[in-house]
Amino acid sequence: MSKREFQTEVNQLLQLIVHSLYSHPEIFLRELISNASDALDKLRHLTLTEDAYKSLPFNPRIDLELDEKNSTLTIADTGIGMNEEDLISHLGTIARSGTKNFLAQLSGDAKKDSNLIGQFGVGFYSAFMVADRIEVISRKAGEDQAWRWISDGKTGFEIEPAERSVAGTTILLHFNDEGKQYANSWRLMEVVKKYSNHIAFPIFLTYDKSQWNEAEKKSDKVRTTEQVNAASALWRRPKSELTDDDYKELYKSISGDSQDPLFWFHTRAEGNLDYTTLFYIPAKAPLDLYQAEYKVGVKLYVKRVFIMDDAKELLPPYLRFVRGIIDSEDLPLNVSREILQQNRVLTSIRTASVKKILSELKNIAENQPEKYLEFIAEYNRPLKEGLYSDYANRELLLELIRFKSTRVEGLTSLADVKTRMNAGQKSLYYITGGAESLLRTSPLLEIYKKKDLEVLILDDEVDEIVFSGVDKYGDIDLKAINKASTSDDLKDDTTAEVDNTEALKPLLEKLKATLGDRVKDVRASVRLADSPSCIVTDEEEPSPQLLQMLRAMGQKDIPTPKPTLEINPDHEIVKKLLVRSDDAVTQDAAWLLFDQALLMEGVPLQDPATFVQRLNRVLTLSI
Repeated sequence: MSKREFQTEVNQLLQLIVHSLYSHPEIFLRELISNASDALDKLRHLTLTEDAYKSLPFNPRIDLELDEKNSTLTIADTGIGMNEEDLISHLGTIARSGTKNFLAQLSGDAKKDSNLIGQFGVGFYSAFMVADRIEVISRKAGEDQAWRWISDGKTGFEIEPAERSVAGTTILLHFNDEGKQYANSWRLMEVVKKYSNHIAFPIFLTYDKSQWNEAEKKSDKVRTTEQVNAASALWRRPKSELTDDDYKELYKSISGDSQDPLFWFHTRAEGNLDYTTLFYIPAKAPLDLYQAEYKVGVKLYVKRVFIMDDAKELLPPYLRFVRGIIDSEDLPLNVSREILQQNRVLTSIRTASVKKILSELKNIAENQPEKYLEFIAEYNRPLKEGLYSDYANRELLLELIRFKSTRVEGLTSLADVKTRMNAGQKSLYYITGGAESLLRTSPLLEIYKKKDLEVLILDDEVDEIVFSGVDKYGDIDLKAINKASTSDDLKDDTTAEVDNTEALKPLLEKLKATLGDRVKDVRASVRLADSPSCIVTDEEEPSPQLLQMLRAMGQKDIPTPKPTLEINPDHEIVKKLLVRSDDAVTQDAAWLLFDQALLMEGVPLQDPATFVQRLNRVLTLSI
């Protein structure tokens, strides 16, 4: 038997793996099964491509054998195997590479072939989380001699000749106290199904199964071997081989949803990057869709091996309702969440996946409009969030989002609104700032109705924040009608000089003097037809409704912007005020015009009692 010392830094590296690299000790089984699967993949490739290996028998399988009494677990495969040199080299990689190289390996920037199939890398050492002694017996395909490698992960390793009937590798784990929880058949089955259910090779578990002995009226232990994985990475199969039922069953398996999905998008990418994605859109929005700590719906696999299902880096937050799988050939198995945040491979996959999802949705919107409306009923608002956060896909998102409108029933697209624009119309208009019922009765809509201009009703809470940063749809301006600058679009030959009417100036000055610092300005309006007054805000300032929402969210230190009060010079109240000399009545009227404009915008009054007193004084004069 040859005894060898681990090279320098091995203890430090093992401590890092055991205590820092992996957050769940059950990962050891994922790593060892993955290594076995890689070894089988390698031998399968050789038997198909290399003449020297074509005559070798190939019966691919992975066997787990549990000995509960002695607290051991054996993981065996019929893959490529290793000889003495390979064992020393592959199982010593961590020892000879040193801390710096090891950490570099974990950076996620390693090339695709960094984890060559059939080679044990860092993942093998995760087994020392659960075992205080590991024995490896391996025989390389095409060779007769087998070798045994033994280590406690601390003092070094021993290597000696051994026997194995066929090529492949057997790993014997002697569980430590941490690992004894896995000396349980049910626990092992659970871990296999969680992490390795879709490994392409069958995984068998041999264990002592309890069976009822009717003759002796007692339970007996019977040694049993059962396949414990599905052995089919469905998403890796060609779409032509899969039925709708296949897709639906996988969806329900990975999502826990009892309903069928609305749609699914299955993509196989080959070239600079090699990956498969299968995305589903649930029929109903997840219950936690609008919670900060939402559950991620996309699982990450590497070479069919489950890696994680809680990485928010896989898709942008506005697509958090998507369920499915990303399976990469280019990521390392030991990729961490921290590494994912800066990994170029994942960034490329994410970018392509977002475009794929959005383009597929656009295709459905064009070809299955009724089905698409089912999607919009659940996910219109998250798509709007994308306008704020995903500038690269803003134009596509604008095509996908649907809107309420003053001209049509139900929902409409911007593309359809554009086709309904009047001759000479320069902009598309929308109104934000409250519930739909409030917006549809807003005085701000009056002139648009009179001019037969369509206005979009944006009544979601996020609309004002989101659309404040969207100023165009294609080459057409998007304008909020509750912003002061929009009035410029409404001026024509009859109204162009209304602001400068000399007769109105004294009243405007009186009203402004009365309201003081509650308003930025008081001016004549070109946007009112029937109402006496309205308020508008400047382009970059939050509306009163948005201000309320932000303060309700805890942002108490936001300064209150001053709105502009606009009055309708053609309204009877304004005409009477022009000839009224009683300053007390004018002052009451100024406040009432301002307060009613606030109320029409859904803004609560600061001083309801004073409002009522003023209203009563004016009522007294009118009766």
